[in-house]
Amino acid sequence: MKKGVYINSISLSDAYGRWTSALDSVGILKPLPDEEIMVEESLGRVTAEPVTACKSSPFFHSSAMDGYAVCFPDTFGASEGEPVTLKTGSQAVYVNTGDPMPDSFNAVVMIEDINIVYRDGAEHIEIIAPSTPYDNVRLIGEDIIAGELILPENYRIRALDIGAILAGGYTKIKVRKRPEVVVIPTGSEMIDPGEPLSQGKIIESNSRLLLNMVMETGGTGYKTEITHDDPIALKKAVKNALPVADIVLIIAGSSAGTKDFTAQTVGELGEIVFHGVNIKPGRPVLLGIIDNTPVFGMPGYPVSTYVTYNLFVKPLITAMLGFKSTKVEKIKARLSRPLSSSLGQEEFVRVKVGRVGDNYIATPMTRGAGILMSLVRGDGLLRIPSMSEGTGAGREAEIELIRSIDEIDNTIVCIGSHDNTLDILFNSLKKRYPEYSLSSAHVGSMGGLMAVKKGEAHIAGTHLLDEETGIYNIPFIERFFPQGNAVLVNLVYRDQGLIVKKGNPMGIRGFEDIARDDIVFINRQEGSGTRLLTDKCLRERGIEGKGIDGYDIIEFTHMGIASAVATGRADAGPGILSAAAALDLDFIPIAKERYDIIMKKETMALSMIKSFLDVIRNDNEFKESVRKLGGYDISDMGKVIFGL
Repeated sequence: MKKGVYINSISLSDAYGRWTSALDSVGILKPLPDEEIMVEESLGRVTAEPVTACKSSPFFHSSAMDGYAVCFPDTFGASEGEPVTLKTGSQAVYVNTGDPMPDSFNAVVMIEDINIVYRDGAEHIEIIAPSTPYDNVRLIGEDIIAGELILPENYRIRALDIGAILAGGYTKIKVRKRPEVVVIPTGSEMIDPGEPLSQGKIIESNSRLLLNMVMETGGTGYKTEITHDDPIALKKAVKNALPVADIVLIIAGSSAGTKDFTAQTVGELGEIVFHGVNIKPGRPVLLGIIDNTPVFGMPGYPVSTYVTYNLFVKPLITAMLGFKSTKVEKIKARLSRPLSSSLGQEEFVRVKVGRVGDNYIATPMTRGAGILMSLVRGDGLLRIPSMSEGTGAGREAEIELIRSIDEIDNTIVCIGSHDNTLDILFNSLKKRYPEYSLSSAHVGSMGGLMAVKKGEAHIAGTHLLDEETGIYNIPFIERFFPQGNAVLVNLVYRDQGLIVKKGNPMGIRGFEDIARDDIVFINRQEGSGTRLLTDKCLRERGIEGKGIDGYDIIEFTHMGIASAVATGRADAGPGILSAAAALDLDFIPIAKERYDIIMKKETMALSMIKSFLDVIRNDNEFKESVRKLGGYDISDMGKVIFGL
């Protein structure tokens, strides 16, 4: 047989263009249909829909320490000079770590902090310090709150995510179908591993290399038996693979030798998109389509196989999954706030990481040992040596990434006020633009303004009410951004008020009832817009915070407030209607406020911010999801309120 020639030898950019156009024309370059599988089998799979918690975790109050469960008011006045004595069995009940809290008991005194004494023939414990409500108690929903977004759509599931999904109440989950890849090794000189070697024989290993790279990328598949150099045998192998394969990889035979039949086979059965690319190694690669199935002629040399797989096959598999490939890396990042640590312990702190301007910014997350979601939502780990007391704000530190550096670079850093729409926005952004992500840290409106001002965040959610003018956000922007380089974009108008138990059993009518002796309150952190509104309402009614039971106990999100009320930690707390609705609680409206997104003018030029704005302005599915939450007015969503 005569020696062949390449059909063409084109540039890599031309190859990408032709290949993408060909795949688009037959509808291949899109995610595959979804399928439902057991959660235990979902490692490495890609979510086909958002995963929202069905139940809270933990779903009962439990002891966080070995010790004695007590009623915290019984411990008031305890000191080393005048210890409080409680009778075991009635006033104090022994509990191990993880035990459910006995009914009516709401704090745990650690075993190390008590002294056992006997009085009147009965065992008692002595306590030398008072307890606070739910001291050393792991609360319902501490890790996951029912209705909370666990994972977004188009998200590759890791081992640590599986625990969160199961804890959220799922046994099955919908995932993208894994691309089925059939690998056909060819060559009369090839033998399988383990067979006796002889002159002219080569161990066939490329098929194993390819299959493992396929699995690493997120696909699945199998290898056929080695096909000898025979065009009829190769054509039969390809025909057999087509009914079951999403992708076919033919190893070797794509060059221009007398025994290279891949081009002939693909050309006879389908269409050759191109044959030959000006790259080294990997020039003989062939890409074609047969019966709407992509077929690759992979070069026979292992390095060429590896290079061409990463250039052409891997992007196709990830496109079929609706996801981008990942790798683990370490980076240097600046801390957005100071971080302290105890001497004598080497600590691994979960952090959120994003690139703002020329700097990577790391924001420490919740450090509780039971907070699994801090790993699910975290971007990396910061290791603090045992002999260090921490590190300061602005200091550079090495971060061991949980997510890829590519994802970090394409993450919008949002630091500021919390709103439930941010979870939906995260999912909608990921669905519409899989290459981008949204990382949200809740530090309050004022903290968000400062983060944007200092270049530690791309955007911030804010709802700061200026009491003097009655205007939201703009007076604060004018004060803190006198140079005029800030922009306000509206996200929603929302109903703020008091979240109370279902049926409002305490008969709470408004803030005037919060100071009642029989009401336990829970508050938001200082600097948050909700806290400012709360304090304004209390001042207008002549109520001092110190007279309110629970005024100094805080949560950092609206869902945290709702969970505290739902689980009995508090009778009422300030929040938004959608948070109350999510946990089937009652709501007492107080005010309608404007919740805006602030950013610097130059930030609006970033591609990922343009995509972010496109979602909130043009994604009708996102808008409908926000409407369904209740308590939101989206009439100005995406409108520039100030700055342009």
